[in-house]
Amino acid sequence: MQKDFSNGNGLFSVIKGVAFALLASVLFSILFACVLRAAPALANVVYPVNQIVKVLAAFLGGLFFVRGEKGWLKGLGVGGLFFLLSYLTFSAFGGNFSASWLILVECIVTVLGGIIGGIFGVNLRR
Repeated sequence: MQKDFSNGNGLFSVIKGVAFALLASVLFSILFACVLRAAPALANVVYPVNQIVKVLAAFLGGLFFVRGEKGWLKGLGVGGLFFLLSYLTFSAFGGNFSASWLILVECIVTVLGGIIGGIFGVNLRR
């Protein structure tokens, strides 16, 4: 119960989930860039595919690494921290730290992906 967060297991599972989500999203982005290089006609789908990748990465980070109780809270941590770190990482790669209303939507959707992944991760591992 409360022991899960007090001894650091909850924080460690969130950190592992975020690391997995970051690694998965970077690897998929590299793979997708290779596909775009071969098929430049797909350039108009870059933003939607990137959003799907981020939500899926947050979901999988929560699903694979959240254990114990309070899966929604740990999933919130995975999704929120992953969003922040992925925004900083990909903005640094792109050289553009602009903010718009799409960033807010991206944050909400990514956090929801992490929450849902955390809920599934806790309930599927009984």
